Amino acid sequence: MGSSSDVKKVVLAYSGGLDTSVILRWLQQHYGCEVVTFTADLGQGEELEPARRKAEQFGVKEIFVEDLREEFVKDYVFPMFRANTLYEGQYLLGTSIARPLISKRQIEIAEAVGADAVAHGATGKGNDQVRFELSYYALKPDVKVIAPWREWDLTSRTKLLDFAEKNQIPVTKDKRGEAPFSVDANLLHSSSEGKILEDPAIAPDEIVFQRTISPEAAPDKATEITIDFKHGDPVALNGEELSPATLLTRLNALGRDNGIGRLDIVENRFVGMKSRGIYETPGGTILLHAHRSMETITLDREAGHLKDSIMPRYAELIYNGLWFSPERHMLQALIDSSQNSVTGRVRMKLYKGNVVCVGRESPNSLYDARVVTFEDDEGAYNQVDAQGFIRLNALRLRLGANIGRRGGST
Repeated sequence: MGSSSDVKKVVLAYSGGLDTSVILRWLQQHYGCEVVTFTADLGQGEELEPARRKAEQFGVKEIFVEDLREEFVKDYVFPMFRANTLYEGQYLLGTSIARPLISKRQIEIAEAVGADAVAHGATGKGNDQVRFELSYYALKPDVKVIAPWREWDLTSRTKLLDFAEKNQIPVTKDKRGEAPFSVDANLLHSSSEGKILEDPAIAPDEIVFQRTISPEAAPDKATEITIDFKHGDPVALNGEELSPATLLTRLNALGRDNGIGRLDIVENRFVGMKSRGIYETPGGTILLHAHRSMETITLDREAGHLKDSIMPRYAELIYNGLWFSPERHMLQALIDSSQNSVTGRVRMKLYKGNVVCVGRESPNSLYDARVVTFEDDEGAYNQVDAQGFIRLNALRLRLGANIGRRGGST
């Protein structure tokens, strides 16, 4: 908690929506400080100029509106996808992976404009407060962090709306009623949570889905595409080289049109509670399957298995907001070193919510048809070698069985 005297200038992560607009005015009043706004385009699909105009109306003099889509995909999404990252076996971490980039730019702006504090609009119940603040402190240890939702007395939607009206903050009509659910979106995914989605026993209504058509409504004909990889990252779609953000945008459109990437999950939040979310990651779902398919012919068995074994830990670090931690950097170095040979082309078939690999080729392929063939391998593999291999692996089982531990029982 801060007194109104020790903050002179604060950089606010500002979306232009009701909550952050109320926060902007509250900061000006409660702290009596100058507010600098930072609005990031991470591909959420909204026009950002209204946020700039709104900030101007609040008398904000330093307004930052930045297109970070390429940096987001190249330096955050792609490194994460090299690990085939899934949190709790399902979630592609669309919200989690955006937070470190927003935090990094906020700190850079704070240093550039001489601000002594940063502020965010995350509530005291969720993961985002943790992600923002762990990133802030990792990048600027002495930074002052203001989290209004943990400080103010605007504890209900009604109080928020009252504050907005008293302070001439424009409130769109639909905000006057209860929003049916809350949405977070970026180029990787959209997330819907809360309100009508809070009962995990009730299926989500079709109005919840924004990034995908339903698999039932998808075309009856499959779409076939090729994705080219270089050192683990996708570089071309259907033979056309594309920038990271452009490639993900194209994959999103393909995924949307084929009903791909829907997820209804109950996950464990870092702060301790379980939460039900509806996520849509159309392009990311295609990319996950394509990358794994590329690895099947280019990664050594033990390298691949080691990488798979550390993935849950890596996913947890990102989910919990520890992108800028030493252990995430260590795991990233291991993951990245595994990707040197992951170069080549995969052919994917998209059909009614399904993503299927139907072909893969690479100059670094470890697949050797001479060795694996059912026909005459002309001495490439000596089947007699398998006998000793089996007997050595069976030795401990035989010794155990000799003293009565048949089938591994004690």
